[in-house]
Amino acid sequence: MSMNNVVSRAVPAIKYIFFVCGFALSSWAPMVPFAKARLALNDSELGMLLLMLGGGAIMMMPVSGYLGHKFGNRIVILVSCIAIAFVLPFLVFLDSTVSMGAALFIFGAGIGTVDVSMNAAGVHLQNLYGRPIMSSLHGLFSVGGLVGSLGLGILMKIGLEPFHAAIFISALVLLTVALQYGKLFNAAGERQTAESHAEKDSNGARFSWINASVLFLGVLCFIVFMAEGAMLDWSALFLHENRGMDESLAGIGYAVFSVAMAAMRMFGDRIVEKLSHRTVVTCGALIASAGLMTVILSPWMGLTITGFFILGFGAANIVPVFFNEAGKLKKVPAAAAVAAISTMGYSGQLLGPVSVGFIAEKSSLALALGFCSLLLAGVGLSFYLFSIKSGRTLKENESN
Repeated sequence: MSMNNVVSRAVPAIKYIFFVCGFALSSWAPMVPFAKARLALNDSELGMLLLMLGGGAIMMMPVSGYLGHKFGNRIVILVSCIAIAFVLPFLVFLDSTVSMGAALFIFGAGIGTVDVSMNAAGVHLQNLYGRPIMSSLHGLFSVGGLVGSLGLGILMKIGLEPFHAAIFISALVLLTVALQYGKLFNAAGERQTAESHAEKDSNGARFSWINASVLFLGVLCFIVFMAEGAMLDWSALFLHENRGMDESLAGIGYAVFSVAMAAMRMFGDRIVEKLSHRTVVTCGALIASAGLMTVILSPWMGLTITGFFILGFGAANIVPVFFNEAGKLKKVPAAAAVAAISTMGYSGQLLGPVSVGFIAEKSSLALALGFCSLLLAGVGLSFYLFSIKSGRTLKENESN
């Protein structure tokens, strides 16, 4: 089978992986109220329990880069998805805080591992495919998240017990991975094609796994994920307390943001293909910053909600470009670079909302979100200067 045929088979396969992993992760969301009631937890205790999921993900993300580089990303995807599917049903019936915390830690570790590995596999395939695919991959993850957040509830609504609904979702994850596994590159194939795409220098000596460019992209990723996390944790509270919206409707801001982001990512590959990375990130970050500032400053509810849409519209394709940039760094293996920026980005999603809360406590929530808006503008300007210094555009990258 020719290389073009192998790549053509692998691209749809990795798209299925992104979708089903987004689906599996978000299926936990409807389980949270059940877990809180079953374990008789207050809000602060539930928050501490939920940190176990994030802790497992952050702990495994750096390790995932090493595992993917040594054993190949597809075997890491397989093992981590098996772990996710195995643990998921336990989350609906465990009645001990300790056992639930351990299960969430394993679940988070699986999510963190597959996140790094599937992104590294996606970057590798994009380099071979010769066309952008990272935005659509992240878009499918977002779509999977939207479907998964409703999926468990729908299954229970039609009469399935929560445990049986979780078993169904786990079976879907395993079936998808089993069907797509053989279509992905194995370790030898990844190494062979990676070496032909300049992951080694001209003398064949491998460089350090981390360098300044990776750290720079990681910091920018931290800020973008921080803004996304702030929307998840604080947007409803802002609409309720600062705009007087009824609590039952206050989630509309995040919903509009999420739909805009998912939709734009589905079209993102075409945008990235026509424009340079510099344009996508710089304009996207400035648009996102303007959208968040509109949310904060608008005196009209309709314009405030529009601001959430503008924020999602602008931010949608920034992170996929960062993963693409990381995968093209010549002095760092793609798996290591993706692992590094994934870890820093996910840390921003977890720690960023805490920082927003701290600033809001000392001043106001509006000021805290305004700080996020300024940071997003800084992302656009910083990447603009970075791209000028490196002298790279999308078309230049493809020619390399």
